[in-house]
Amino acid sequence: MTTTMVPEKGAAGAPALAPHVRDYVERVRGGELGALPAVTGLVVLCAVFSILRPAFLSPINFANLFTQGAAVAVIAMGLIFVLLLGEIDLSAGFASGVCAAVLGVLLTNEGWPWYAAVLAAMATGAAIGLVIGTLVAKLGIPSFVVTLAAFLAFQGVVLLLLKEGTNISIRDQTILAIANKNMAPALGWVCVAAGVLAYAALQVVQARRRTARGLPAVPMSLIAFRVGTLAVISGVAVFLLNLERSRNAVIVSLKGVPIVVPVIVVLLVVLTFVLQRTAYGRHIYAVGGNAEAARRAGIDVDRIRISAFVVCSFMASIGGIIAASRANSVDPNTGGSNVLLFAVGAAVIGGTSLFGGKGRALDALLGGAVVAVIENGMGLMGYTSGVKYAVTGCVLLLAAGVDALSRKRAAATGRR
Repeated sequence: MTTTMVPEKGAAGAPALAPHVRDYVERVRGGELGALPAVTGLVVLCAVFSILRPAFLSPINFANLFTQGAAVAVIAMGLIFVLLLGEIDLSAGFASGVCAAVLGVLLTNEGWPWYAAVLAAMATGAAIGLVIGTLVAKLGIPSFVVTLAAFLAFQGVVLLLLKEGTNISIRDQTILAIANKNMAPALGWVCVAAGVLAYAALQVVQARRRTARGLPAVPMSLIAFRVGTLAVISGVAVFLLNLERSRNAVIVSLKGVPIVVPVIVVLLVVLTFVLQRTAYGRHIYAVGGNAEAARRAGIDVDRIRISAFVVCSFMASIGGIIAASRANSVDPNTGGSNVLLFAVGAAVIGGTSLFGGKGRALDALLGGAVVAVIENGMGLMGYTSGVKYAVTGCVLLLAAGVDALSRKRAAATGRR
């Protein structure tokens, strides 16, 4: 005789919130930590730096956090597609530099219009990913070796494009506006209102679909909590960003949400939809979880692997464009230095597993925020670059350790 589990109901017959809370606690105990470590670390770091350096929460520094970490976060969002497969792309940083160099050469030296130069840079990124993915999937060369070779080769490509180290200035105002200009304050509020309403509508529609299919319903109280949390966080952010940041507002006014913020939000929404709401996204997770089982299920594993590297390098091209916009130029160091390390660190710190099969686009933003806060906060406290690197490395090691332990816990409890 079988029994059917009936969701607990509240006083008015609506699904109760308590079972969902208990289920979340059980999942955390079972090793499914999700974004909890990253969010906890972000809150703690912000609290510590705010106490030690009150200037950390000043409007101008708050805005700087978004622009400083934008390029790394975008590159990390692309890396997540590769990491979900249990692969790695060590060339993503310099791939962004190559794409930025293509942008700079076409814009400044060749006089192309900004939209044509941007399309060419993005096409370059997609082509890079196609080549790397084909070598990995079709020839069976380990991604570590292929992308390490690309890491070295792309440094030379950047030097060749920039004629052995020439700095190319970006003068196009549209490109410069991406990381250096702000939206009108009123437009920021409009975007927040539209985003919150769209999110609320999506949550309600999903809840009704679950009910129609006979699945456990999501309580309205939980939906209200999610929507309210998003509204509060985004509202506070826009309020702070709309404050005057200029030291002399009479000469120049500096307020409003940086244009790069809605750009990142749009990318986050698109990539989240792709991973969580499409068959392609489900295939990514399936291949990352068990490639052989996915192959037997009829999934074209090679195509999925190639496409993941294409997405990674394509996102790297966008990161390179943002970096060039923020620096107002392209030089041999664009995409180099610690860009790749911070991008990989952002993905892992945010909750994406290095073992494949677990991760979200949101992880890149959460991890990127942690990296940006560490870099920014320790800079305000006067620490040297050596100390910053050491602390960031320790945080990355801690995140990888938490991931490994949570996977063991999940396997032990049967939740893997």
